[in-house]
Amino acid sequence: MESRLIALAGITLFNVLNLNAQQKPNIVYILADDLGYGDLSCYGQKHFKTPNIDKLANQGMLFTQHYAGCTVCAPSRSSLMTGLTTGHTPIRGNKSWKPEGQYPLAAETFTLAEMLKEAGYTTGAFGKWGLGSPGSEGDPNKQGFDQFYGYNCQSLAHNYYPDHLWDNQTKIILEGNSGIQSKDYAPALIHQHALQFIEKNKDNPFFLFYPTTIPHAELTAPEENMKEFRGKFLPEKSYKGAEPGSEGFRTGPYGSQMEVHAAFAAMVTLLDRQVGEIVARLKELGLDKNTIIVFSSDNGPHIEGGADPDYFDSNGPFKGYKRDLYEGGIREPMIVSWPNKIAAGSKSDLISAFWDVMPTLADIIGVKAPEKIDGISFLPTLLGKPGQKTHDSMYWEFHENNGRQAVRKGDWKLIRYNVSIPEKITTELYNLKTDLGEETNVASENPKIVQEMLQIMKNSRVPSDVFIFGSENVVPKD
Repeated sequence: MESRLIALAGITLFNVLNLNAQQKPNIVYILADDLGYGDLSCYGQKHFKTPNIDKLANQGMLFTQHYAGCTVCAPSRSSLMTGLTTGHTPIRGNKSWKPEGQYPLAAETFTLAEMLKEAGYTTGAFGKWGLGSPGSEGDPNKQGFDQFYGYNCQSLAHNYYPDHLWDNQTKIILEGNSGIQSKDYAPALIHQHALQFIEKNKDNPFFLFYPTTIPHAELTAPEENMKEFRGKFLPEKSYKGAEPGSEGFRTGPYGSQMEVHAAFAAMVTLLDRQVGEIVARLKELGLDKNTIIVFSSDNGPHIEGGADPDYFDSNGPFKGYKRDLYEGGIREPMIVSWPNKIAAGSKSDLISAFWDVMPTLADIIGVKAPEKIDGISFLPTLLGKPGQKTHDSMYWEFHENNGRQAVRKGDWKLIRYNVSIPEKITTELYNLKTDLGEETNVASENPKIVQEMLQIMKNSRVPSDVFIFGSENVVPKD
């Protein structure tokens, strides 16, 4: 019944928007890789500026309580594509698939791209996929995307000068990166293909999914970008990684970087400029007023490959990093711009997550979202309209580091670590209203709340045959 009411509410708002088939807005969803809540100047970054992304926020709505689907790449993206939490989504971990790629989405999975394609959109993905190896049933071309260009495998996407990328089913050898050469910077190549996709589809509605690899390790940027920041973030930090001739060079292990701070600032600045170029191209083509742009990140800041998130305060006021289920690992920036529809310079503290994107876009274009999803449309919030429905609770699970789970209900947050080792399970309860940094565990003082949250946790997941916590019977008990 609730899903039917949500669908009806969406149709009503669609009528309010007064759209027709020719006016369906283009959709651009930009997903940064391991960008923390505090890595944008509009979210508090002080070391460098992100003026183009800030401009999106000034023209649209900035969310302060938006969450990724998970705390690592593949399950987070699976949540975004399916409208499901990691208690239900088919991909719940970073599981490799030979010879290249990750465990695939099943053929019967209904994705965001398929929903938009059915609604008449041309769909393109440019960047990092990680949800099914080339030719598998999880291949982006088999999951609703008309065009794909970039890295299929997220492990190979660790390296910014790879020996190949994928153009749909064609493996593109990058001759400029043969041997020890570093001439073809993958994010620049991917970016040009994304701009070409906009140009090619300017006369029909399109969905551009732009899952960039920036600023995930390795920390590498072209010299023209590095020189802008060299020597500005002292004391500098170095990282010794894979070198030419060493095992794993450019096949996953992170490369060396002698100027970690400068490289990180250069990469985020480059991403910001690429966002600006996307906006500029839309404006040049007269598409800017009829295009929704969403910007977010797949999980919190990483501490790999020499990264130094503490120096940049990348997780803002929060505790934790990538692979944590503390706020720093899963609370992300989200900015939504839609000229003349979303009030410029607005801000929302609505509690939302990746699984809400699918029903929101369904409402915007006037189609019914799948019934058995976990998301709730936040279109009323975007439009400043009444009737915004909210989640009773939010759930995450993570299948590395002995298994981790988290639930948020209102201001309460329950976290369990070592889920697959019963004798080592830890239970932590925080009140985010008074303890945003999750510094004081109040579980022992609130046993009734702990039990309520454990029951929610138990009810928020179904077992997976592939992604398990060591033993699927190790779940919260009544």
